[in-house]
Amino acid sequence: MSLTNTRNVTSKVDFSKIKSVLFVCLGNICRSPSAEAVFRSQAKSFSLAVEIDSAGTAAYHQGNPPDPRSIAAGEKRGLDFTNMQARQVLDSDFEHFDLILAADKNNLNDLLRRCPAQYQHKLRLILSFTDTEGEAREVPDPYYGGEQGFELVLDLLEASLSQLAKKIS
Repeated sequence: MSLTNTRNVTSKVDFSKIKSVLFVCLGNICRSPSAEAVFRSQAKSFSLAVEIDSAGTAAYHQGNPPDPRSIAAGEKRGLDFTNMQARQVLDSDFEHFDLILAADKNNLNDLLRRCPAQYQHKLRLILSFTDTEGEAREVPDPYYGGEQGFELVLDLLEASLSQLAKKIS
């Protein structure tokens, strides 16, 4: 399935039945752990009983904590990164999680290549919940940039994931 077809496939998701969400980026040290921390905060605010985790499409940083810059930016906003460790997406994740959200189109395409057809309806871009017109935007990778990039990532995640929390509640 190509990326262009995911918009129609993901419309099959029944948000009232979402009990688990996996956030995915490339290395699982910047964007996806930040999304995990943001959504844990959102889920708490909305009193949602949802399992939340994050993973990477690659195993570059397996076992490492999130990037210190992600942690610093998030902690300024009261986010908790305790006990997070980078891991790679497992084949079992496609069955286990109700919703699997990718940071960018490359991550989504990597997931689509691995995901069995019966679970592809669970895949979507993280920013597909924003109130913007047109195709969902991507979460930019802040890894090679400065502090502003990490703040922008959190701004984007907070805007989109608050909408996701509302859909699930």
